[in-house]
Amino acid sequence: MSLEENLTRIVARHEEIQSRLATDLDLEPKDMSELGKELSDLTPIVEKIRALEKLRDEALEAKAILEDAQGDPEMKALADEEMRELLGRLPKEESELQIMLIPKDADDSRNALLEVRAGTGGEEAALFAADLFRMYEKYASSQRWKFEIMDLNETGIGGFKEAIATISGKGVFGRLKYESGVHRVQRVPTTEAGGRVHTSAATVAILPEAEDVDIEIDTKDLRVDTYRAQGAGGQHVNKTDSAVRITHLPTNTVVQCQDQSSQHKNRAKAMKVLRARLYDHAKVEKDQARAADRKGQVGSGDRSERIRTYNFPQGRVTDHRINLTLYRLDEMMEGAALNEVVDALTTEDEAAKLAAMAS
Repeated sequence: MSLEENLTRIVARHEEIQSRLATDLDLEPKDMSELGKELSDLTPIVEKIRALEKLRDEALEAKAILEDAQGDPEMKALADEEMRELLGRLPKEESELQIMLIPKDADDSRNALLEVRAGTGGEEAALFAADLFRMYEKYASSQRWKFEIMDLNETGIGGFKEAIATISGKGVFGRLKYESGVHRVQRVPTTEAGGRVHTSAATVAILPEAEDVDIEIDTKDLRVDTYRAQGAGGQHVNKTDSAVRITHLPTNTVVQCQDQSSQHKNRAKAMKVLRARLYDHAKVEKDQARAADRKGQVGSGDRSERIRTYNFPQGRVTDHRINLTLYRLDEMMEGAALNEVVDALTTEDEAAKLAAMAS
């Protein structure tokens, strides 16, 4: 299908949905909701198509005036200036329309589950995992997203072996999905007396939050264990069996939560994490057919891939996927510079997808 045919199809579909919503009185609430969402997604594209058509028409009119004004130097100069201005705007408008036509990940608008785990490097890796977790918490705050801690597995000196949180807000997964992968740190650990630089790592996973309707979980497939919540060093946080561990037997997926003093709340949180992991697993399996394409894209989501290095002695952060280096490490760890990296990753991914569409 050519670009023009695709644009014609989009406009026709937009008009069809508008007509159905206005005239079909027998629509089921679910159908009405789905059509409303599709209309909402198509409307900005149709508006851009019509704006582009108007711009082209105005350019043609200016060209016609220019051809008719050969004997009027003043009119010719005005028409020439207008045509140049209109033609200068066309490439930008066409580029914006092409980006809008890139197939969207249906999960981009979802909330996200953040999982940070210490990797190689012992206690220093756990300290870095805690720093990363706080970086995302600060970034979420700057975006006015809700950041809710689900579970923390702390070490005795402030590190995190594992930390899980949900991040809720507009387009969270779409913005954070590029963060999945291995994050490497090079710095002098606080426990290092000799001042030597050590290299450690932490793994970040960003999963789309799943709803009840996305994943059906049979309670017969679950084993639920309760135990006393513990903090760093093994001391008891409370004296009741409020912590919850849930095992999904068919996939052997294990989740646990001890952040709340209520067993009921911990179980609800654990189920939220389990649902997200099972949904992500199903999503990955579904995408296997496109694995070769996705490997070439920025947002492949391969969590074994080293994606970024944080070098503290040099004050720099480097994203290896797009060869972007910023000498603003302090701002990065405060969440302030993360937008710049995310924007660059998004632009690179869009360019790769546009190239794939054109080939």
